Amino acid sequence: MRAFHHFLQSGHSPTLFAAFLYFAFSCAIWVLNGAMAPFIRESYQLTAAQQGLMLSIPIVAGALMRFPLGVLAQYIGRKNATLVEMALIAVAMVFGLFFVDSFGDLLAMGVLLGIAGASFGVALSLGSGSFPAKHKGLAMGIVGAGNVGTAVSVLVAPPLAQWLGWQAVYGVAAVAILLPMAVMITFAREPADVNRHASLREHVACLFEGDGWVFSVIYAITFGGFIGLTSFLPSYYFEQFGVSKVQAGQLTMLAAFMGAALRVCGGWLADRWGGINVLTLVLGVVTASLVAIGFSGGSLVVTTLLMMLCFAALGAGNGALFQLVPLRWPASTAVAGSMIGEIGALGGGLVPSSMGLSKQYLGSYAWGFLLFAALSLLVLALLRVMQSGWTRSWVGQGGRARTTASSGATGWPSGRPHPQPLSQTQE
Repeated sequence: MRAFHHFLQSGHSPTLFAAFLYFAFSCAIWVLNGAMAPFIRESYQLTAAQQGLMLSIPIVAGALMRFPLGVLAQYIGRKNATLVEMALIAVAMVFGLFFVDSFGDLLAMGVLLGIAGASFGVALSLGSGSFPAKHKGLAMGIVGAGNVGTAVSVLVAPPLAQWLGWQAVYGVAAVAILLPMAVMITFAREPADVNRHASLREHVACLFEGDGWVFSVIYAITFGGFIGLTSFLPSYYFEQFGVSKVQAGQLTMLAAFMGAALRVCGGWLADRWGGINVLTLVLGVVTASLVAIGFSGGSLVVTTLLMMLCFAALGAGNGALFQLVPLRWPASTAVAGSMIGEIGALGGGLVPSSMGLSKQYLGSYAWGFLLFAALSLLVLALLRVMQSGWTRSWVGQGGRARTTASSGATGWPSGRPHPQPLSQTQE
């Protein structure tokens, strides 16, 4: 407890709290269509493939909007960028309340929900920017735990939709986003860390290297799987097991909460066991649990327990991956993490679409789960192939940070070129 108090004293904790709240509300709104999918499908008589498309669009749009928001943050400041984004979210929710009257409008609404999904990079940069380097990892972990907002969304939105009508929930969200806006205006301050304008080349530099793509595909499984499955599960529980729409949200909340809670734990374990070791375990558990889910479609209890296990692994994987990022790109951690987060999040858009296509054309959701399991297994094999090269060049055994003795006075392994210094600002 004393150590955590010392951590809070070392930086500006009100800004950290404001960033967490902003990210939590943004995550909640990002998956709103997924949380209300059973109601929406009933209203428009959507096919399984149409429903999958509807759920995929906010995820893809959110990933693509992260970079423009990051550029905006560099010119007007991170705090101001969050206020602009939240104002746009409120406008988007008003559009959903008054102007969604067809499936085409619903797809447009999905693009607007993507505005909320763009918050990741700016939230982490704002929250960690007021803390010293030795505490930035914990600060980023605390802000990242704001993805618990997805669990809140699938818990709260269905009963509100049942009570007020699903479109009215957009209106509730428009009012709710005023709370993190007020907290941001009142308590947050712009961090004093370096915030120079990074070029496009600097932002995408890690993707010119093989390691950047490997990190991105791992994140496509861990975070992409987390956000994609969170959006899809209310529909799955409702249609596969015949539970009520509200119960479907509650069951999804159990899994989503596990993923959010284990993110910080994953980073902590990675510091002690090594990020590569933790990711190996994570991808193994994800693969096995998804295969088991594919064959357990007749049991609600077994499926729910397996989902909770799968989400726990996905959340721990998110934390473990970002333990490795600063070790691989020590001079450009924030920019590399931002781009990996953007590319990796695109993987989440594949989950609802593949599930919908599996149901419509193959008659079962099981094939969608098995496809995701196969991709997870391929990524696990890729990680094992890359491990030996990584431990020879830039990271310690199992993915632990190298000690001064093994890495030289600079902390960078001998024999490997130093990376070019890039912007330290996440967005």
